[in-house]
Amino acid sequence: MDRPVPLVLDPTGRARQAEETALHSAGPAALVDILGVTAWSVSDPAVLKGLLNDPRVSKDAGRHWPAYISGEVTEKWPLALWVGVDNMFTAYGDDHRRLRRLVSKAFSGRRTTEMAPRIEQLTTHLIDRMARKPPGEVVDLREVLAFPLPIQVIGDLMGLPEDAWPRFRVLVDGVFDTTLDRQEAADNTMALYAILTELVAAKRNAPGADLTSALIHARDDEGDGSVLDEKELLDTLLLVISAGYETTVNLLDQAATALLSDPAQLAYVRAGQASWDDVIEETLRYAAPISHLPLRYAVEDIRLPHGIEIRRGEAILASYGAAGRHPDLHGATAGEFDVMRPDKQHLTFGHGAHFCLGAPLARAEARAALPTLFNRFPDMALAVRPEELEPVASLLVNGHRTVPVRLRPEP
Repeated sequence: MDRPVPLVLDPTGRARQAEETALHSAGPAALVDILGVTAWSVSDPAVLKGLLNDPRVSKDAGRHWPAYISGEVTEKWPLALWVGVDNMFTAYGDDHRRLRRLVSKAFSGRRTTEMAPRIEQLTTHLIDRMARKPPGEVVDLREVLAFPLPIQVIGDLMGLPEDAWPRFRVLVDGVFDTTLDRQEAADNTMALYAILTELVAAKRNAPGADLTSALIHARDDEGDGSVLDEKELLDTLLLVISAGYETTVNLLDQAATALLSDPAQLAYVRAGQASWDDVIEETLRYAAPISHLPLRYAVEDIRLPHGIEIRRGEAILASYGAAGRHPDLHGATAGEFDVMRPDKQHLTFGHGAHFCLGAPLARAEARAALPTLFNRFPDMALAVRPEELEPVASLLVNGHRTVPVRLRPEP
């Protein structure tokens, strides 16, 4: 049977809703084109959950993706960094368990609880600074809160010097920008690794109580089989810093935007009918910070419902955004933001062996920032109509270029 022509995903992120509708209509999986690479986008929540926990699915392109092994992908694909890194994001089997174990302590529930006072302190500082803005002035909520809070939290965790935060933020944004061409993406990658190499050199010279120093110790001193090689060290730092930053930026952005776009939802929270945890989980379902996460690969042929077959070696795209808004799971209102929704089930942080270690930290930051923001500025309002907000230039992440708001009405 002839396979359908792949759906070309818009690299600018402007066609996200139409693409989700097409994916839902196509069944549990559909062929898509991601900047010239074909993959199976899986949006059916039940099927996706099964595949995320299936040993027949790998994240190791070097072992299980023929198009990468042959060099075809690395020669032309702007997202080659996503599949070429050596860290727990792309590891399979024992390698994944080894790499994940080295990082997991930094993101334990206990560690997140210990970080809570610092998160509160950073949040208060940022919102105090916002409060000094004169009434009626328009500010960009991403720029004044959604960006700086997570980059400062992850900077503290990793020991990244404060003077490196602005440059690092720009470069991490470039990792998720799917409008860059191959050379621009390669230049961005080179600049990122230059910062990481400097960080490692500094921490080797003067170790601290941070995750970077702990990973260097695992790289240089341990002899129990858990040792990192140098590339794994740098790639693990890249993963932790970029994932710990970008996801939270978009979570804060989308939660605030959803509440400001529909005052009735905010009213439920202020009346005590819904909690801030309800806001956070509904945001993660309704507007997954990561829409599509590349890539996984079939280790052997996999048969799905409706006669769909993913052949050995074919790429699989976890389409978290479409899964969270799937009508099979959330009915006819799946595309609506509703903090009163009884079932807010989602797969935004993944499932199984690769479940996101940073999920508790992202939730903790949102739990600190959102109530403080809305309590401090009860009259805050969007400065543009919701439909005028521009998406981030990415098919991978789901956020806005800017979120202009008035913190207080004009006098």
